[in-house]
Amino acid sequence: MGVGSENTSSKFVFHVGEAALAKMTAANSEAMQLANVDQTTEPRGTWGRRLDFVLASIGYAVGLGNVWRFPYLCYRSGGGAFLIPYFIMLLFCGIPLLFMEFTIGQYTRLGPVHALAKICPLFKGVGLATVVISFVLCTYYNVLMTWALYYLVNSFNLSLPWQSCNNTWNAVGNCSTGFPGNATHLQSASQQFFDHKLLDMTKGIEHAGGIRWELFGLLVLAWAIVYFCIFKGVKSTGKVVYFTATFPYFILFALLINNIQLPGAIDGILFFLMPNWSKLLEVQVWVNAAAQIFNSIGISFGSMISMASYNKYNNNILRDTFIVALANSATSILASFVIFSAIGYMAHIHNLPVDDIATDGPGLVFVVYPEVLSTMPISQLWAPLFFIMLLCLGLDSQFAMVEVAVTFIMDGFGKKVLQVFKRKELIVLAVCSTGFLLGIPHISRGGIYVFQLMDHYTAVVSLMFLAFFEVFAVTLIFGVKRLSVMVENMLGKKPNLFFRVCWQFLSPMLVLGILISSIFQYIPARYGKSYTYPVWAEVVGWFISLFSIIWIPLGALHELWTTKGSLLQT
Repeated sequence: MGVGSENTSSKFVFHVGEAALAKMTAANSEAMQLANVDQTTEPRGTWGRRLDFVLASIGYAVGLGNVWRFPYLCYRSGGGAFLIPYFIMLLFCGIPLLFMEFTIGQYTRLGPVHALAKICPLFKGVGLATVVISFVLCTYYNVLMTWALYYLVNSFNLSLPWQSCNNTWNAVGNCSTGFPGNATHLQSASQQFFDHKLLDMTKGIEHAGGIRWELFGLLVLAWAIVYFCIFKGVKSTGKVVYFTATFPYFILFALLINNIQLPGAIDGILFFLMPNWSKLLEVQVWVNAAAQIFNSIGISFGSMISMASYNKYNNNILRDTFIVALANSATSILASFVIFSAIGYMAHIHNLPVDDIATDGPGLVFVVYPEVLSTMPISQLWAPLFFIMLLCLGLDSQFAMVEVAVTFIMDGFGKKVLQVFKRKELIVLAVCSTGFLLGIPHISRGGIYVFQLMDHYTAVVSLMFLAFFEVFAVTLIFGVKRLSVMVENMLGKKPNLFFRVCWQFLSPMLVLGILISSIFQYIPARYGKSYTYPVWAEVVGWFISLFSIIWIPLGALHELWTTKGSLLQT
């Protein structure tokens, strides 16, 4: 539907007072007609209270990336110096774009597909792309929850199984009960537990191996937990997040209090905080900071639009934006103190430099930290609590990603689908079952290679393209003026000059810079330091990436083909 060609049969009504409607200008009226609620559909649920929405948003934003990716980027990007570009990107990109997504969701009371189709029909494919990328992510993100469950179960043994080399899965001759640092011929006991016991991994994606049946059962359990937490919609999710969004903070503070008392902890903390100012001259450090903001807050995944769509029309999303964004960043800083104090302790007891301990990706959570836990006092207490914390961090993010798909189905095909499934609970079950089936390849013996390939081409390559087109469509095509009208109608006043300048200039420029840098500094997917993927796997990876972003040009072509009028009207 074009901007200048609304059909009178598709008028929508907002729950605002007559006085507010009377004050609307022609521009206001146009913006109001672009985003609306179809009153003929089933009544849309709302959060039970404002705190439900805030906690759910914080829970989604605060995830496993806060525990491993942010500390690792600080470690590689100049320590405390990394915080400077990080907070600059937060201020000029993260907060404005989160406010933008909250505005779209709350104003339209629609999920990302239908909301973006209303405000910018030419780029309606962006909304569908956000649903696709979120659903693809949730199919393998729950594998992380499966691993956490596996570690949790094993942490109740009399002795932690990853702290010794006297197990059937340990390789004879190259297992170290300590941390071997950069020694190429040795592996830590915790690394061998991850590689040989948890994954039972093959030598490459070419060798898929059989299914790990223990992980299969835990994957079923992980999806069952997700289902029973969201099957009643935002009403049930709103209750669950009171625990899942707050419990990790108790554990993080408890771990921090414990860690700072350990010998060597201060060395790790100083390594985290000590700035390497020369790193600020490297473009990649600024790109890493911006990418971390996007991945951590969850911009362009559709989840924030979806969750805000269940708000009451006049909810103060400006206040909520600052709460969610600042809570996310504060958690990253807190988690970094926890991680680096533990790494400093590891360096002390094994007489190694701090920079020989840190590692990237899941290894920081599933290899290094289990090794730390095994050497801590009262390790039998800390290990289960740590992995319960990981479950909570991951589940909140998983809730939101699954909810995007459910919201898309209900908004677009609610009546037709309900004729088949009868109840929304069965629709949620179908979505979770599909996600489970698509996750099975990740729990084969070669599943870690599938996991790494999917993560690289979805969370890195696809996301940057999607983020650019979303920002371009909303701030430049739909326009900052109309976006400001949305905010004024909901909150009673227009967004201040800071937000308007960010939306109009700074945020699009930053996102474009990230995209260009990602293209010119593209690195093929790899696992560890030695394994490179075969050409056919790289081709599959690009097809995975293309599958999520192809909807953007297809949506534009469909709109041009089906809509009368000129390109400007469309």
